[in-house]
Amino acid sequence: MATVVFADLVGSTGLFERLGDETAGRFVTQLTATIGKTFEQHRGRVVKLLGDGLFVVFPAEGDAVAACVAIQRRLREQPVHAGAGGAPVQMQIGIDSGDVVEIGGDCYGDAVNSAARLADLAGGEQILATQRVHDALPAAARARLRSLGPMYLRGKSEATDVFRVDWQEEADSDRTLLGTSMFSEAGTRWLELSAPGQLLRLEPRGEKLTLGRATTASLAVNDARVSRVHATVEWRGGQFVLSDTSSSGSWVYFGEQREPLVLRRTECYLVGHGEIALGCERGPGSGPPVRFAVRG
Repeated sequence: MATVVFADLVGSTGLFERLGDETAGRFVTQLTATIGKTFEQHRGRVVKLLGDGLFVVFPAEGDAVAACVAIQRRLREQPVHAGAGGAPVQMQIGIDSGDVVEIGGDCYGDAVNSAARLADLAGGEQILATQRVHDALPAAARARLRSLGPMYLRGKSEATDVFRVDWQEEADSDRTLLGTSMFSEAGTRWLELSAPGQLLRLEPRGEKLTLGRATTASLAVNDARVSRVHATVEWRGGQFVLSDTSSSGSWVYFGEQREPLVLRRTECYLVGHGEIALGCERGPGSGPPVRFAVRG
């Protein structure tokens, strides 16, 4: 058993475009080396550097969470800027625990895959963890983990219960994935869905909306790869829920993340903002995306 952490630099592509490969490469190397030392101070072992991030294993969940919190607090209290005029760098972090197999100095296992997917899903300054991490922590430490509910991580057929580590003590600590609060009063939030020439607004406790090729769909997408009733969006359990009802699937892109959540007769919460690609992955030749944003 081991606890796995993936910590990635947010927006590294833009950093290399702005500073150039050589300067950005030096900066990222120095940053990851410094962060790696913090992990090691908390009994973590850096398995490998990932260009703009780190893959680390810990003997216990508490050590991993403490190390990740220490890194996020340090970056908040002592901002690091990449060049003149650059915004402070931020890290997005995922944590899972489970059986890990080490081969040739590298590590493999379901926990490795899940931690990597959580890091992809996290927003800047955020730490996401699984139910296994939550349950292994002492009660005092569990109190700082806020449930985000079940989510479908790319490559996994079953939902993963995801928690956010509330490490910030400021008033804005209720920010969740991609900066939108999931815990504000229901009446102050609504969901906007848009496609070319169409704009819908779903209020809490409003009627279910349908997305599809049918002319009777609430939001119609005229593309042969889109099913007549491809997906639905509804308010359920205090969240906006997208459910795929198609045979070809739906790809959900949160914020600026490039890796989607893939839904195949499954569902996920819509938080923050992003795009939904119906019938095929987003890219050249794909149909018009449906954009979403939680407002309020």
